Amino acid sequence: MNKQTFVDTETETWFDFEPVPGTKLLSLAEPVPEGSIHRLRMVAGTVISVHYHPCDEYVYVLDGIIETAERECKAGTFWFTPANTKNGPHKAITSVEIITIRLGQMGAFE
Repeated sequence: MNKQTFVDTETETWFDFEPVPGTKLLSLAEPVPEGSIHRLRMVAGTVISVHYHPCDEYVYVLDGIIETAERECKAGTFWFTPANTKNGPHKAITSVEIITIRLGQMGAFE
């Protein structure tokens, strides 16, 4: 029988996102094989380099200010990046937290 799944984001363990020092990741769900719905925290000054995902990606800024695509995005900003589109760099202007929905593999970082 199917049932709902709940994640208590206050008690779950955050993990260092090793490709990018200064980031922590909390996995929430895998909506499709190799996909991810997660929260990501970045310390102010952290930069995620240019990268590409072979799938669509959706991002919502929960807290802080992040710069991406030469645009400053504050809490409440949502952006969409189609598959195989240049993504980033993403720079945390302040400490920032985002929710990301990625509908497939992570992809490659430059």
